Amino acid sequence: MAEQLKNVYTKNYIKNLSDKIQKQYEDFDSLGFENAIFDKSWSSLELKQRMRHIATTLNKFLLVSYKKQLEILKIVSKDFSGFEAMFFQDFVEVFGLDDFENSMVALEVFTIDSSSEFAIREFILRYEDKTMAQMKLWAKADNEHLRRLASEGCRPRLPWAVALPSFKQNPIKVLEIIELLKNDKSKYVQKSVANNLNDISKDNPDILVKFLLENYGKTKELNWICKHASRTLLKQGEKRVLKLFGYEELSSVEVKNFSVDKEVELQEELNFSFELVSFEEIGNVRLEYIIYYKKANNRHNKKIFMITQNRIKTKNKTFVKKQSFKDMTTRKHYKGEHFISIVINGKEVIKKEFFLI
Repeated sequence: MAEQLKNVYTKNYIKNLSDKIQKQYEDFDSLGFENAIFDKSWSSLELKQRMRHIATTLNKFLLVSYKKQLEILKIVSKDFSGFEAMFFQDFVEVFGLDDFENSMVALEVFTIDSSSEFAIREFILRYEDKTMAQMKLWAKADNEHLRRLASEGCRPRLPWAVALPSFKQNPIKVLEIIELLKNDKSKYVQKSVANNLNDISKDNPDILVKFLLENYGKTKELNWICKHASRTLLKQGEKRVLKLFGYEELSSVEVKNFSVDKEVELQEELNFSFELVSFEEIGNVRLEYIIYYKKANNRHNKKIFMITQNRIKTKNKTFVKKQSFKDMTTRKHYKGEHFISIVINGKEVIKKEFFLI
């Protein structure tokens, strides 16, 4: 089993952090800090709780002003990177909301080797206009990490982060950032812009469709952003988006020889196969399948999986696939009747039942 992410904070990691701080702040109680981190509550804390615990403990042992604390932490942060270093940003989120200017400078420093996408959201919630003005400046920065923060930080539905209700309702200020970044040459930034647009599509699908119609076909980079931003609407079978990408209804294409295991055991794999058949070239196809999972309440919840999106130049093509029914942290399986269907260019064309035993 893979090591849990929360276990990245080993005693050596915390000691290294403590030693780096002491070099910048002679009065730092290293031993007391380390003992306070690994207190009785530590083993029960999850990843983000451990980040918060480190941040609040730092505040207890850095017995200087907030501005001085930041000066120390900005230097120390250079020796730490990745998601595990986000307790620096968490420190700003917890203790810096009343000092906007110094906090913005700190988040700018911390995001270079880690990411300030979570911490910035609390500032958006408190100082929306002021923070978005700062993010417009970051959107024009030379450093791609700052440009990416400008987009990622204002995503209406950033996973594992506090939501931004005003942007879910009306993303006009987010779109101003996206306009500044939509032609960015950095793939790191492009991916964030696409994910931001995909977030927007979940609450405001017409806004994304408008963006697509105005921008698709202009450049290779914009085409990639548009396609990646459209994944939710494509899964939903949004006809305007399907048509834009050339996935129109294929009336001449049929599914033949659809074979599905009648039963599959828990923790095993479901086998299924089918053939696409047409009297002419099959053409541009977005091919998916849906599993209708039985839930604990005996209702079914559907999950869509991609098979391919490509041009098929032949008149027939066979597909042989497997679907795992191993329990995961994100999905628990329940025995009983399930269904599987095949989707062609957003249209569900055939459906069969099978049983999980």
